[in-house]
Amino acid sequence: MSQPEDIAADFWRSWFSPEGFTKEKRQYRLLKMLPSSPRCHFCGAPFHGMGGTLVRLALSKKPSSVNPRFCNVCDEFARQHPGGAEVAMSMLFADVRGSTRLSEQMSPTAFSKIINRFYVEATEVLIPTFALIDKLAGDAVAAFWGEGFAGPDYVRVTIKAAQKILQVTGHGDPEGPWVPVGIGVHTGVAFVGAMGQPDGMVDITAVGEQVNLAARLASQAAIGEIIVSGAAMEAAGIPTGGAKTRQLELKGLENPVDVFVLGVAGTDRP
Repeated sequence: MSQPEDIAADFWRSWFSPEGFTKEKRQYRLLKMLPSSPRCHFCGAPFHGMGGTLVRLALSKKPSSVNPRFCNVCDEFARQHPGGAEVAMSMLFADVRGSTRLSEQMSPTAFSKIINRFYVEATEVLIPTFALIDKLAGDAVAAFWGEGFAGPDYVRVTIKAAQKILQVTGHGDPEGPWVPVGIGVHTGVAFVGAMGQPDGMVDITAVGEQVNLAARLASQAAIGEIIVSGAAMEAAGIPTGGAKTRQLELKGLENPVDVFVLGVAGTDRP
C-alpha cells in the first residue's frame, strides 16, 4: 500500500479497536453528548442549537458544503486519507416495511413527514450508543459499531439499539406502530473507510459480504421483528435456549441461514 493508504488503514483499525486515537475518541464521546441533531454522521458534532454553536466556536466544525452528512473537518479528513481497513464490527439495518404501499395511501408531503420522523427517532436512539450512522436513504437507516468506540459489548449494544428503535416507533404499543419497521442485525469483518473521489463526493461507509448479509436479514424481517444472526447472538452473549428461530433462504447464499427473531424491548431478550 502507498503511504496515504497505510495512514487510512491504521486510522480505521485503531478507531475500531480498544487501542489508539484516545484523544479523538474522547472528543467523539463528548460531541455525542451535546445537543442537538442533525449531526455529523461520523464524529457526532451537532450542527444546530447550543451544541452547534459551541463546536463552531471551539472546533471550527460546521456542515460540509459538499456533503452535509458530515462536518467540514471529517469531510476534509476523508478527502486527505481515502481508503480504509478490514475490521470487526456489528451492523444494523432498519427498514420501513411496505413503504411503497404506505406512500400510496397519503400525500407526498405526509409521507415525507413520516419518513423524516423515522430518521430523527432512529438517529436519536443511535447517537448515544456511539454508532457510526452510515445511511439515511429512502426508507432505511444503517449503522455500525466497533469495540474501539462502543466498548467490548458493542454487539449487545447493537441488539438493544434495534429493540429501542422498535419501541420508539410504537411497536408494542396497544394502538400499534406509527410506522412499520423491520430490522436486521449481524456481526463480522467488513471493510470500513472513506470512499469516493478526492475532488468530489466522499463517503465514510462499510462494505463487504457481511454488510450485505445484514441488509438481507433486514429485508426478511416482518413488521416489529428483529432478525439476528447466530454470530451476533453468540457475540452478544445472549442465551439462545427457547429463543424463537427461523431458517431463511437468502439471495447469494447456497445454504439456508438459521437466525433468531426478537421483538421490541421488554417483550423479548436481551
